[in-house]
Parts: sequence; C-alpha cells; structure tokens
Amino acid sequence: MAKRALIVIDVQQGFSTWDEPGERNNPDCETNIAKLIEAWRARGLPIVFVRHDSTSPTSVLRPGQPGNDFKPQLTGTPDLLVSKSVNSAFYGSPDLHAWLQQNSIDEIAICGIQTNMCCDITARMAGNLGYNVWFALDATHTFAKEFNGVKLSAEQLSQATATNLSGDFAEVLSTAQVIEKLG
Repeated sequence: MAKRALIVIDVQQGFSTWDEPGERNNPDCETNIAKLIEAWRARGLPIVFVRHDSTSPTSVLRPGQPGNDFKPQLTGTPDLLVSKSVNSAFYGSPDLHAWLQQNSIDEIAICGIQTNMCCDITARMAGNLGYNVWFALDATHTFAKEFNGVKLSAEQLSQATATNLSGDFAEVLSTAQVIEKLG
C-alpha cells in the first residue's frame, strides 16, 4: 500500500492579521486541517509541516516574530519540517522532493494557507514532478485580492484555484472525502 504524505502549508499566526470579515473565506479551515492531521496520525502516515520564514524585515512571518509561529491546530511533531521563503514548499530546506523520494512517497495531500498562493503553487509543482496530489480545498483558505481595479472575493479565488488545479495537477476534494479515500 502506498504512503500518502500530508503537506500542511504555512498555518502560521501571522496570517490572522488579515482575518477580516468579508476578506477571508472558509472559517472552518483550521478545524479541517486538525482533522486531517488526526487522520494521518491515526494511520501512522507521514506529515510534513511547512513554515514560511519571510526574509522581509517588516513581515509578520519573519523568524523571531510571534506571527512566524504555527497556529495551535498544528499539534505534535511532524516527520519533516520545511522552512521556505518563497511560494513553493518544493523550494525550501530541507528539500521536500528529495525527502519524499528517499521515503518512497509518490502520493501527497495538501492543505494550509493560502489556497491560491503557496498551496496552489506547491500542488502545481507536485503535479509536474509526477506526484499523485489530493488538494483538500476546505482545509485551505485565502483572502480577497484586488488587481487593476477589480476585486475578487476569497471564495472566488478559492473556486478559481480549484478549477485550475482539478484534473491537470490535483484531485480537488473536501476534508471528508480525503479522510474517506484514505481508508
């Protein structure tokens, strides 16, 4: 039976800075992430925590700041902790791809913050690297974003991400579907 690793991306205190009504979607994200962690632990499957260690001197996500800490839903010790300063978990330290290969893992599930940023980019890279990817959409969240005078809601961005990932890069699922498929 294949080992599917859970990749939990950037579930850090600093993102609460942007938790404004109407700007963030999916208030159940962190609860769903905790359910996935529990399901993985119950089955003895590998878990990877990814932390964004910003290099910007003003970022709430820079090391040494309270915003860099994980949210309380991330419990226990992961099998691997990846530190990154860019969007993809595959460009962090230690090398996620090398670790997955060394552990004969070619199936992953992705959850975390933000849906359309680090979670999306990691899922796309994983798909391109040949991994079988489950993207737990309701175990991610994002924030509204404006460009060129047009503002998209967090939910619109989330649905666009799901649409873009589905089929080509990942199987987009709910937390309940992921746990059911995990067996």
